[in-house]
Amino acid sequence: MSVDQTSWEAAVRHLYRDAVAYIATGPRQHDDWTIDVLALMARAVQDPRGWARIDDAKKDAERAGSPVYPFAVRPPEYVTSRLEEIDRDSAENLLLALTEAGCTLSNLQYFDESEDELRAMARTILARYGNEATYRTNVRKAGSAPGTLDFSQESLGYAPLSVLMEDCGLVVVSGTEVGLFWSFSD
Repeated sequence: MSVDQTSWEAAVRHLYRDAVAYIATGPRQHDDWTIDVLALMARAVQDPRGWARIDDAKKDAERAGSPVYPFAVRPPEYVTSRLEEIDRDSAENLLLALTEAGCTLSNLQYFDESEDELRAMARTILARYGNEATYRTNVRKAGSAPGTLDFSQESLGYAPLSVLMEDCGLVVVSGTEVGLFWSFSD
């Protein structure tokens, strides 16, 4: 499935309209993709295709003192140790769970679209990165199989990467791009 800019941006804007989110894609320039993630967190790179970025914290006063806000400044090994690889189905579910605070699929009740329509939007977002992309998250809702997330679990666990009370996210790594999809709650 290929995706065009209009479809991708429409899906991103619609799904994250009510979230406090940071959605950005940058170039993959390093074998160690974590360095590219840190560049995205620091807003040091632009989208290689010129597509939209959502940065709900860009006008926060805290940004003046820290360009990475609400992320915390961390070395690559710290970030890497907090991101676990997940499968594509779990990444799709996670994109939907990130639409509101709490990182749960019950967020879907706030949309007018059916679950199938919302899942199609999540697939549109992931299509940008191709079939060979890998997915990592700081969310801890381990499923029954390794590399899966189980959103039927009530509790939310995550390895924080920000200075806020809750941050949950997805990193998508392809051969040429790195996507960052993050939701925050304070």
